[in-house]
Amino acid sequence: MKLKDFYRLAVEVGIKNDPRPREEIERLLQEERKAFEKLEAGDKENFDQDRLFNPFGDSRVLAGDPETEVRRILAGIDMDAAEILLAYILNRDENRKIDLVLAHHPSGRALAQLSQVMALQVDLLTSFGVTPSVAEQLMEKRIGEIERRLLPINHNRTVDVARLLNLPLACLHTPADNCVTRYLSDLFREKSPDRLKDVLEILRGIPEYRNSSRNSVPPKILSGSENSRAGKIYVDMTGGTEGSKDIYEKQAAAGISTLVGMHYSEEALEKAKKANLNVIVAGHIASDTLGLNLLLDQLERESGESLDVVAVSGFERIRHL
Repeated sequence: MKLKDFYRLAVEVGIKNDPRPREEIERLLQEERKAFEKLEAGDKENFDQDRLFNPFGDSRVLAGDPETEVRRILAGIDMDAAEILLAYILNRDENRKIDLVLAHHPSGRALAQLSQVMALQVDLLTSFGVTPSVAEQLMEKRIGEIERRLLPINHNRTVDVARLLNLPLACLHTPADNCVTRYLSDLFREKSPDRLKDVLEILRGIPEYRNSSRNSVPPKILSGSENSRAGKIYVDMTGGTEGSKDIYEKQAAAGISTLVGMHYSEEALEKAKKANLNVIVAGHIASDTLGLNLLLDQLERESGESLDVVAVSGFERIRHL
């Protein structure tokens, strides 16, 4: 399929798996369209028009012709200059030609806009019973922190290499994270694990986590014990990056007992423990790999086309559908 179609379809899959109601996403997109129409002609040139159909600021086509036919993808979790050069070397062999370099983690303008997708966490928290005003105010502070932290970064370093070597480059962050969040949430709801050891058993039954365990990075209990009751499980794997460190008491008050996430900072973990929450870290790269696999699965199903994926940078292509 063409790169532009691949990208649009990935966004649509991300929306389908988004924890927010479809109506809320459409409302946000409509606001962007209204804002765009109000701009003067000169200002419209600088407007990121992907925002008119894509609610995920951290997912973009960063380089390349949208009309490029995509058959073979070099896909990984972090795709930097080394991986771009690898694609360039592979392209010397016509039988190994790479049509698209696909990253999970954002770079370029997608990295600069990472903080924008964190508002998704507000809707996820409120769906679990956290008071909307509390979730909004705590997340506003955290979003500001992340936005300021990203300001001095050299965003376009990897994008420049791709552009100079004439290699298409895209990143799909929140769409993939939405897929793993939906998948695990549905799985826990279906299997209703009683104890934390049961949650670990479910995770270890998933190929990405099983493989990660073999590489000495297994899912692990950080707070609680194997015999602790799981209770209501909150899957914390989407919305850009780690949320507010002051939210844990509010989550406990809303009836949440167990957090299952990709990673937790020491400060976040200590606050979760003080709130008497169970915490399981499923694994960052394993969770990202699962999310990207689920996204690619659904892309293939929706398009009816099979993609040849060359996996690097911590990623392993495993089909689930």
